[in-house]
Amino acid sequence: MLALAAPFAVALVVIVNAWSGLIPGVAFWDTGEFQTVLPIMGTAHPTGYPTYVLLGFIGNILLTPIGEPAFRITVLSLVAVATAAAATVALVKRLTGSTIVGIATGLGLATTPVVWVNATRADPHPIHLMFVALLVLALVRWQDARRELGEDPTAGRRADRRLVLAAVLFGLAAGNHSLTLLLVPPVGLFVLSVEPGIWRRWKLVLGCLAAAFGTVALVYLELPIRGGLVPATLIYGRPATWDGFWYIALAEQFRGSLVDPFGDLAGKLDKLATLANAQLGLIAYAIPPAFLISLWRAPRYTLLTGLALAITVLFNQAYTNSDIERYYLGPALWIWTWLAILAAELADIAGVLVGSAIRRAWPVSLDDPTVRRASVAAAAIVGVVLLLPTVSDLDVRRHRADRSGDTSASTWLAEVLPAIPQGAVLVSWWSTSTALWYAQKVEGLRPDIEIIDDRTMLDRDLGRAPDVIAANLGKRPVYVIRIEGRDTDELTRQYDMRIVASGGSTAVWAVDGRRAATP
Repeated sequence: MLALAAPFAVALVVIVNAWSGLIPGVAFWDTGEFQTVLPIMGTAHPTGYPTYVLLGFIGNILLTPIGEPAFRITVLSLVAVATAAAATVALVKRLTGSTIVGIATGLGLATTPVVWVNATRADPHPIHLMFVALLVLALVRWQDARRELGEDPTAGRRADRRLVLAAVLFGLAAGNHSLTLLLVPPVGLFVLSVEPGIWRRWKLVLGCLAAAFGTVALVYLELPIRGGLVPATLIYGRPATWDGFWYIALAEQFRGSLVDPFGDLAGKLDKLATLANAQLGLIAYAIPPAFLISLWRAPRYTLLTGLALAITVLFNQAYTNSDIERYYLGPALWIWTWLAILAAELADIAGVLVGSAIRRAWPVSLDDPTVRRASVAAAAIVGVVLLLPTVSDLDVRRHRADRSGDTSASTWLAEVLPAIPQGAVLVSWWSTSTALWYAQKVEGLRPDIEIIDDRTMLDRDLGRAPDVIAANLGKRPVYVIRIEGRDTDELTRQYDMRIVASGGSTAVWAVDGRRAATP
């Protein structure tokens, strides 16, 4: 129980610290999509994120007392970050032997700006961080069990179980986010470095592969089942068909987003240095020595995390289709563990020096309580130093992560829904569609409105927005929400339209009729 106390305490502190900054309700964009898809166990945009969908469906039920579904799904992100911080405490304790340094590291990870920001909104990346932390912890626990083989006859079975557990965690992580696939080479090399002859144990190898691939396959069944066999009320694409399933699972929609990964390496390094400084402050300068000390103290672990970081960062710098900062949660975890190993090494050196001074002044042994207290004090000091950038910048970080005032989607829905008459067709676009889906599919509001999104147009072969308007005009009320500028300009040239609610790219336009042809 004592071993669980520190991780649990850190998780609790993380939740209490970030709770007030959570988005209170539904939001626009992908956040709104996940807040809709998870409570109804629908299917999400590529890659489908089935692990996230399944966890969110369960989490929404378990968290029912704390608020509306949109808020519960946001809380799931915070719980995931808290779990990652708790796992980091346990991981650092195994790597360094210091619970104090582990506590500082867990808190430092959770208050890193990019981690904190993502803890306050519904998104699969905090879940990815949680699974990566648990996966790395499982691998290190397996390595520790392998070391005990000569001393404990049961260590072999325990080690094998831990490796199978790591394989299951990998499968769950891969079902949550495809970034996990970048960890295949680092994990493979780590396993071979710990047990070079593992390939001869073909039953264990096959068991681990079956556990990983079987877990991925099992969670991905959510797509065809909810996409067709037992259809959900919100389905992205056609995941119940063979081609449609692979279109979602392999993210065919985003093919071509990876551009020149090895180009302009100097420029990419400069961007990474800027990002590291923004996330870690002055402590970012300790990353190179922390990596070297980690390589000396924990070479296999550093092989695993160093290669994982290099591959992930290289991918992130070449990927051009997303809010890329979210993709650095894994690297943030690995860097913090290197910093922890450096901090523990410095604490050990300080403890030895202080202990030597005490023994010179008084004839005491190394086991004397005074010497032990000196070592604990040294660990506490380096733990405080690790957190100094966070403490000095805490208000700024809190303000940046605070989404508690983001009620824009809820306010917009309250204005827009009453403005649309019964039985209308609403031609929308992604950002506003997700909030509308939440109101309709989760809250049960305005089921009479047919929401036709660009994705709907593609899946149902409806053509483009002007085609949908033309097909419905004169048969029922037609309303549109399009991106301000080129999209709205195209429509206003063809149709008589007037704004009935909101403004900008969230404006709701009533389509009164087709414009007369200009002679």
